[in-house]
Amino acid sequence: MGATGFIGGAIARAAVERGWRVRALRRRPKAVGALGDISDRVQWVDGAIEDHDRLVEAMSGCDLVFHPAGYYTSRHAPLAQHLAAAVLQIRQVLGAFEQSGAGRLVYTSSLTTIGPPSRPDRLADESDPFQPGSEPKSPYYECKAAMEAEVLTAATRGVEAVVCNPTMTFGPGDVKAFTGRLLIMAHRGWLLASLPGTLNFVDVREVAVGHLEAGEHLPRGERVILGAHNLPVPEAFRLITAAAGRRPPLFTVPRQLVETTGWLLSKLPIFALQDHMTTLHCWKALNTAKGETLLGIRPRPFAETIEDALAWYRKHGYLK
Repeated sequence: MGATGFIGGAIARAAVERGWRVRALRRRPKAVGALGDISDRVQWVDGAIEDHDRLVEAMSGCDLVFHPAGYYTSRHAPLAQHLAAAVLQIRQVLGAFEQSGAGRLVYTSSLTTIGPPSRPDRLADESDPFQPGSEPKSPYYECKAAMEAEVLTAATRGVEAVVCNPTMTFGPGDVKAFTGRLLIMAHRGWLLASLPGTLNFVDVREVAVGHLEAGEHLPRGERVILGAHNLPVPEAFRLITAAAGRRPPLFTVPRQLVETTGWLLSKLPIFALQDHMTTLHCWKALNTAKGETLLGIRPRPFAETIEDALAWYRKHGYLK
């Protein structure tokens, strides 16, 4: 599921490169995302997550099922409505998975379900859960936490399921320009200011390999952070602008100003980035040792990731 998207496409490509037989569910017929050059090596199934029978058909006979196409809070709605839709969707996926008889479900969650560290003398890791209901009540954070909880609860009753938590992901193949929007802005000279804080950044190709390895080696019911580099956001922005051949941001916007602006925007009947703008205080460095030791993740330099992503955007006409 989700092979026409950024992370899902990278997972499909990595699986094909390993010689695996890949079946992919897609909502739009003929859509191939970033897999155009290997589309003939993918068995495409047209259908939606909401179509139970088609979902069971797509999963049947699979040793591993990857689900990086989870519910996304892309519209303005009450938190309770978002939560109900997110939980319903993941329960539909889990029900179809159990009925299909597939081997194992690898669910793509988020860095947002990693809460603050239990002690100030260490980095947050997989043992630190995000606490639902904590302020501010972000629809994105709440939905991701609720969906991940459904998967982990299913694992406690014997469902073969594991969870991957990618951090801030960049790289080639970001067809919808989610994080890639920053790279396009940098190329156009529009990245004039930076945001404060620290985040963990990772290449989508490491995320993809991490999913494959988690499917084969991560114990049932566990989650693993798929990350690489803890960087101050201003430093990451400097690397991005340098790769784009532009001068670095002129200043860093104060956190309180960003969060207040996000809060004000959240009151309007629109939805863009305001949900993330209100949660800057949740941004943090992460301990990625589990993915590196258990799954063998070997991160490449972040500058290389950005250069490869920009080259992909240039090749596919995003930087005209």
